[in-house]
Amino acid sequence: METMHASGRRKLPPVPRPAPDAAEAADPTGDLAEESPLERTMELRRRAPETATDVAADLTVDPELLAVADEPELALEDDDPAQDFVSRLRAAAADFASAAGADTAVVREAVPPARHRRSRCRVVLRYPDGDEADLTFLGAVGRPGTPAWQGFDQQIQRWLGTGQQRQAAWLVSDTEAPDGIAVDVPAWLAAG
Repeated sequence: METMHASGRRKLPPVPRPAPDAAEAADPTGDLAEESPLERTMELRRRAPETATDVAADLTVDPELLAVADEPELALEDDDPAQDFVSRLRAAAADFASAAGADTAVVREAVPPARHRRSRCRVVLRYPDGDEADLTFLGAVGRPGTPAWQGFDQQIQRWLGTGQQRQAAWLVSDTEAPDGIAVDVPAWLAAG
């Protein structure tokens, strides 16, 4: 068999085919060919609980290790800065809820800044009375290590904590926002 690569043609060895009696060797009872698909499925279901229990017994996870994995400041040193940025925003969800006076908050979208793109964060807040607010925040443009990469989560918390005022000076049209409007955090900071 020949294949084409960027470097030219390459001849590969033939793919080995299983011997005709290999299927019978795999099934020591010899009943595999005679079983219907339903019977095979039922047999797998009968075996599944034992397998799942055995696997669960072998998997013991240290709760302290899990707690460390959720803390962005304790992430591995070789992590991607963009992933750290996103992790920081997602970890700040409880702080967003607290600042807004909501019961819960979920960070639905988190996009790190780049030299051609503004940072972005979409937060859904659920209040004690059952109301929800779906807010989109736009940050600055920047490269890793620049001020645009630092403090976006705290700026959002600050906006949420100051009464969520909406003025034309810092609200911008955004086609990706659920209501078509996003909070321009740098403009809000400049106006304040």
